Amino acid sequence: MMNDTYFYPYSSAEARERDELPLWRESHKASIACRNAIEDAIRQNFDGMHLDKNCITPVLEEYGYKRTAWVLANTLHELKWDGRFGLANRQWAERACIPTDLNHNSDFVVRSHPAVLDGFVSFYRKAVQALNLFGAEHCVGDRAEQDYTGKVLVLSPEALREQYWSQENQLWYARSGFGYEPHSSGRAVFATCLSDGETARWNREDFIGVLDDKFLPEWAREKLAELMTQEQADAPTMGGMKMK
Repeated sequence: MMNDTYFYPYSSAEARERDELPLWRESHKASIACRNAIEDAIRQNFDGMHLDKNCITPVLEEYGYKRTAWVLANTLHELKWDGRFGLANRQWAERACIPTDLNHNSDFVVRSHPAVLDGFVSFYRKAVQALNLFGAEHCVGDRAEQDYTGKVLVLSPEALREQYWSQENQLWYARSGFGYEPHSSGRAVFATCLSDGETARWNREDFIGVLDDKFLPEWAREKLAELMTQEQADAPTMGGMKMK
């Protein structure tokens, strides 16, 4: 059964400033429980030589990708001195944003043997890759300097609930908002989902970047053409001429 405790991505100090300590406490308890589940999965599925690749499945089913990644990345952060973790896994953990919480980070460090745990981290990364989501490697240009106007944007999975993690839910056509321009004080981006036509407000930082056109699926290309045609049809007129 899925643990539906809200995943809180800030430190206890930040939670106190936000007046959100109850949210942090419950999320912290769930992270400790996730740590325990990982340890149990490794203990039950390691025969002394090999770790069963399916041991990751029950952990993901109960705690989800976000919390599992949080616990694993935090563990590698706390044990960064340990050379038994592979380079690729260490680099993966370094990219994860784990806030420093001196009194609490150690609470959910996985205590399994590092060499075996390294295999579990690799299984997690392969499970994420199998979802075939869009990432930074599918985007073009410098996100910090790009104008998003009229572009197909890649929504970060972190902005979505895990049940909506799919390529279809990641592609959005940017239509308006003060967050279009890279150095604008506003952050709002109003965009339309290419898969179902839903229009929603996001913040600029919710997007990974602008999708490279060569990665645009055919179904999305067709939807984009429909949206652009509709935009032209809906454009206001003056004296019988379309205004741009």
